[in-house]
Amino acid sequence: MNKKQYEQYVKEITPVHNLGLNMCRAFLTGGLICTLGQFILNTAQNYGLDQETAGSWCSLILILLSVLLTGLNLYSKIGKFGGAGGLVPITGFANSVAASAIEYKAEGQVFGIGCKIFTIAGPVILYGILSSWGLGVIYYILKILEVIG
Repeated sequence: MNKKQYEQYVKEITPVHNLGLNMCRAFLTGGLICTLGQFILNTAQNYGLDQETAGSWCSLILILLSVLLTGLNLYSKIGKFGGAGGLVPITGFANSVAASAIEYKAEGQVFGIGCKIFTIAGPVILYGILSSWGLGVIYYILKILEVIG
């Protein structure tokens, strides 16, 4: 196989992505998840819960739904369709943790699930904490220098 044949082969098997369509799908998927979250929040408040408690119940229910859909192998289809729209909200984080737990359950409770449950979510937690710490230091310095009030 010469260079031109190889380039043609790669061009044939490389998937073509439509950026506009992918952005629309992500917007639609993320919007539907957030709309569901807002519905849960409003419903909880209509039953007399305060804002903070309703928000906690909303997060809990969205995480539960995400884990159930992951267990039923449906969340991967949502993620495949919606891309970042299905991965960015709290449901995507719950999906990554649940998917790791399901994948490694055959290796046992301790060395499988216990050790590898945060394989995907671990970097998110690490860099989230690191960036929030860094921003806190910057905020503290700006506060001392009286740049911000």
